[in-house]
Amino acid sequence: MKNIKAIIFDAYGTLFDVNSAAEKCKDKIGDKWEGFANYWRTTQLEYTWLRSLMKRHKDFWQVTEDSLDKSMETYEIDTSMKNELLDLYKILSPFKEVPEVLKSLKEKDFKLAILSNGTPSLLNELVKSNNLENIFDDIFSIEEVEVYKPDSKVYDIPIKKYNIKKNEVAFLSANTWDVSGGGNYGYKSIWVNRNSNTFDNLDYVPKHQIEDLSKLLDII
Repeated sequence: MKNIKAIIFDAYGTLFDVNSAAEKCKDKIGDKWEGFANYWRTTQLEYTWLRSLMKRHKDFWQVTEDSLDKSMETYEIDTSMKNELLDLYKILSPFKEVPEVLKSLKEKDFKLAILSNGTPSLLNELVKSNNLENIFDDIFSIEEVEVYKPDSKVYDIPIKKYNIKKNEVAFLSANTWDVSGGGNYGYKSIWVNRNSNTFDNLDYVPKHQIEDLSKLLDII
């Protein structure tokens, strides 16, 4: 990690808790809120991959809404809650250690950026609602290339902007497929394994695995 010039973060599931929207409605949804939240997230990701393969792009907000519709029908959740859940998705909560870790990194000599499937407006609102707008040098969205991760065109975006080598990027994600995507591309990927999961067999094994972002300070 000695040659690192940029630290780049995935947003959803890495910096921000994708289940926090449903969790804030758990009194209305009931005990099935967590299963519903996980199903919504899984469907959302599946739609991004399928749309990339079919070359029928919709932006992340449209994908999020489409996957919510299916999830609400599957879990028999009253459709009157749709707008509330979508509004909460725009202001997802960060994981508890994230603000302090980012502030500590900001004091060091790195480019700090987000590289996400989210739309620019979604990401900017998410960062602003959590008082993180002065942290990042850039917020990169896949909308620049209109294809979702793990397509290599996405990982190209910060390389071209910063004019640096692939192995000068430390890339952090909680999503194993994203860690593999970045790692196979040439990033030094770090897996943020928040839930003690098992890594995928996708021709890449990250050198570093951390439980949360606070451990990043020991690596960088």
